[in-house]
Amino acid sequence: MTAEPIAESSGCRWPVPPQDGYTVDDLFTLPDLPPHTEMIDGSLVFVSPQRRFHAKVIELLMNGLRSTLPEDLKVEREMTVVLDRRNGPEPDLSVVLAEAATGLEQTRFEAADLRLAVEVVSPDSESRDRDTKPRKYAAAGIPHFWLVEMTGADQHPVVRVYELDPLTKTYALTSIHHDRLKVGVPYGIDVDISLDALRTL
Repeated sequence: MTAEPIAESSGCRWPVPPQDGYTVDDLFTLPDLPPHTEMIDGSLVFVSPQRRFHAKVIELLMNGLRSTLPEDLKVEREMTVVLDRRNGPEPDLSVVLAEAATGLEQTRFEAADLRLAVEVVSPDSESRDRDTKPRKYAAAGIPHFWLVEMTGADQHPVVRVYELDPLTKTYALTSIHHDRLKVGVPYGIDVDISLDALRTL
């Protein structure tokens, strides 16, 4: 089902959901949606302006992920991932199969294309990043997930690394990293995530 016309109120134009709710197809066809709009359980989720920490951590991790990236993988930033017909979240970073990157006009990846999803927690998205999205990523079979948060009095990044249990379709915490992120899966990754490294960006 396609979306209903956009309603106007006080000069604002708001999308009116169809009777049966939105589908992911609507996410790509509704006019004038704000950048980085996500779909969770058939509802549109609008993103608030991000803190500098959020942008810099994404940049730091993207640089690190690309430094040892195998030829059969690519790192993508803030691209919609279609989990099912009513869920199209946008991980902050995704490691995808290179063959799934089909062109510069591409707007989405399928869950099966991902090897890693990364979420950097923001004040407005804590519940989604810590609970809703990991559960949905796991149910969709994405093998690896990282949750990144600001912590401590000095506000340094911490990365929690999770791996999918294919039997239960849930993530298990495998490690926590404060200054250096060094893991062997989904490939060999070694990133300086210290506060000093973050401040150099």
